[in-house]
Amino acid sequence: MNDYVKSLVKRFEYIQMQRDNWDTHYQELSDYMLPRKADIVKKRSRGEKRMEFIYDGTALQAVDLLSASLHGMLTSGASPWFHLDVKDTTINRDDDVREWLQDTSMRMMRAFSQSNFETEVHETYVDLTVFGTACMFTEIDNNNLRFSTRHISEFYVQEDQYGMVDTVFRKYHTSAVAAVQRFGIDNVSDTIKRVYEKKPDEKVEILHAVTPRIDRDTTKRDNKNMPFASVYICMGSKMVMSEGGFEEMPYAVPRFLKSTGEVMGRSPAMVALPDVKMLNLMSKTIIQAAQKTIDPPLLVPDDGFMLPVRTNPGGLNFYRAGSRDTITPLNTGSNINIGLAMEDQRRQAIRSAFYVDQLLVGGSPNMTATEVIQRQEERMRVIGPVLGRLMNEMLRPLIDRVFALMLRADMLAPPPEILQGRDIDIEYVSPLARAQKSSSLNNTMKALEILMPLSQALPVGDHIDPDGLVRHITDALGVPKTTLKSQREVNQVRQERAAMQQQQMERQEMSQDVADTAQAAQAVRMVQK
Repeated sequence: MNDYVKSLVKRFEYIQMQRDNWDTHYQELSDYMLPRKADIVKKRSRGEKRMEFIYDGTALQAVDLLSASLHGMLTSGASPWFHLDVKDTTINRDDDVREWLQDTSMRMMRAFSQSNFETEVHETYVDLTVFGTACMFTEIDNNNLRFSTRHISEFYVQEDQYGMVDTVFRKYHTSAVAAVQRFGIDNVSDTIKRVYEKKPDEKVEILHAVTPRIDRDTTKRDNKNMPFASVYICMGSKMVMSEGGFEEMPYAVPRFLKSTGEVMGRSPAMVALPDVKMLNLMSKTIIQAAQKTIDPPLLVPDDGFMLPVRTNPGGLNFYRAGSRDTITPLNTGSNINIGLAMEDQRRQAIRSAFYVDQLLVGGSPNMTATEVIQRQEERMRVIGPVLGRLMNEMLRPLIDRVFALMLRADMLAPPPEILQGRDIDIEYVSPLARAQKSSSLNNTMKALEILMPLSQALPVGDHIDPDGLVRHITDALGVPKTTLKSQREVNQVRQERAAMQQQQMERQEMSQDVADTAQAAQAVRMVQK
């Protein structure tokens, strides 16, 4: 084992040690709110029951609602959720640039929709909701994008000086035959070879390290001089089985919320955990109380009854005639209504922690457009900061990674020369982005309502760019750019309209000249007569 591998393994072991407290917390969160992923500290066999801690499904429903809402607001597959743009407005108005940006955006959206992105990104949102941290790996294979959401127990991360995750260690188990297929029989360790020969389906432990390559030679573009190093290590023998690199960070690691000084994120589930545990305990107790109320314990005399007590419907129990020895229910003194009221309080607290009240904002069918916009603004004020972090830590790295992969795979058209050396910006057009733009649109419409009556007395129109106003309104409403004409087509229509108007004016002038000539000739004839 060389010094480089030693340093990587030592670094990983240190990060792993720092995760012990987190793993205990993750286990408890998953036990109560995500039992299908409750394999962190406890290791359950396949098919083993995992719902033994759950007596109330409020938290599970809230997790499903928030994760599905995040999916719909940020990366809905029903409509485009991003568009490429250029910050320089002069270049952005160039028709060739706009056409290339539209074409590239459509190709990328098509690649997303044809991959397994929809399935995996939902798992990412679920992990964010429960654990506060998620990890998605992006790669390309035969011009097909592949995404994979890593389990919380597999990955370990570190940040750079700007608070962005730049180092990811993934310790995972795979079968020996899969390891041989992945790395080749000549590259795997002797440990894996022995397992492969005897029990090929037995699991082996592998460490994948992705770290910034600080000492790389920037003049070279081979695998060992890329910005990020990629090393696969057999944990059994500490042997390097593969060493390469990435041009971009292949892992996107978003955090729902983050505390100062911590690398791992915080989640709504962590806020709701005390109420979830209390609610489950209360539900268990209330169920027991209800059982006692419906089928109460019985007071039976200790003598006089020769037969067993029959509590089934129609059961007959005999006692001595004339005696007072009767079977009576035991009054436990329980008040189920108090318990039910306390349960409702806990359920409301759980829903508040998962933003249920904001996500399920109701409304009347007769609501005005202004009222709808106000409700959207209220929702964005509450959940907007969280979504802003997800855009920065998940969507932007993800889109950058996919763009670079597709560009290197010749899946995109060559960009115009004017874009050489220019930064491509990302414009989000998801339902969330449109909701955020609705405030700007509302202000624009209010300004127009105020200015239009003044246009008769003041040159208001001189201050307004009609083309810019149309683009602003359509962008805010989420109108697909493909449905709008390019500036070149608009200018062509205007030129054709101006030419037609000029021709009409010329024909009118010619007709007027002919009429004037005829009138003059008529006057001359009258004079001659």
